[in-house]
Amino acid sequence: MQTWQTTRYRIDLSRPRVMGIVNITPDSFFDGGQHGSTQAALAHCEQLLKEGADILDLGGESSRPGAVPLSLEEELARVLPVLRGALSLGVPVSIDTYKAETMRAALDLGVDIVNDIYALRWPGALEVVAAHPTCGVCLMHMQGEPQSMQQKPIYGDVLAEVAAFLAARASALEAAGVQTQRIVLDPGIGFGKTAEHNLALLTRQRELLALGYPLLIGWSRKSTLGRLTGRPVGDRLVASVAAALAAAQLGARLLRVHDVAATVDALKLWEAAGLLGGPAV
Repeated sequence: MQTWQTTRYRIDLSRPRVMGIVNITPDSFFDGGQHGSTQAALAHCEQLLKEGADILDLGGESSRPGAVPLSLEEELARVLPVLRGALSLGVPVSIDTYKAETMRAALDLGVDIVNDIYALRWPGALEVVAAHPTCGVCLMHMQGEPQSMQQKPIYGDVLAEVAAFLAARASALEAAGVQTQRIVLDPGIGFGKTAEHNLALLTRQRELLALGYPLLIGWSRKSTLGRLTGRPVGDRLVASVAAALAAAQLGARLLRVHDVAATVDALKLWEAAGLLGGPAV
């Protein structure tokens, strides 16, 4: 049975798990400002759990294309009060950050997972995770940085380049003493990639399983879905759920989504019908 070792939980990945997004930000591309206060963010956490979320992913800094970097002090002020409350809700809690200081503060509180769009490339980040005995970590691929990543992303073979990057980052973490079962990989849909690149990563997603790590996939409300359907971000629920199902059928074991209830319902039907793909190639 494939599992993900995290600080307080060994998460069973024999079926896909839903990671509910909690944006504690005023400027996220879909729900910016809706959960900006501690009270509103914790109420959203509780709502996502009622809808069936298996994991909560909390972030204080938007990583949408063109996003302005946030100071460490402001990020800590946003996320730490919410993390303290979320850790009492009885599910794994993830911190979405690339700053080593925020990782350390969150892990000191007892956070289960570090979810890093820079794959621990910022100074001190790898060392913080490696120093922790059990926390889980998600390493994501991104070409460039949020401010400029969507200007002119270019690849020879997007799947090969993403796979090589993720393999290298996982190897670096293991060389620092982090066990394989703590590591999950994310190809970074929408992070320095055109719609064509994102679709290639979906159709060839199973090839990433050859790296030997569980996959976390985040298609929720992304601009590629808007380009394909012609719909604005607020009207991309159906496309988001369809993309999540496709990712699960192609072996993803963690789905990072805004729309938890709809995704959970769709997965129940897919599972009952025997349509979910296994994690093996």
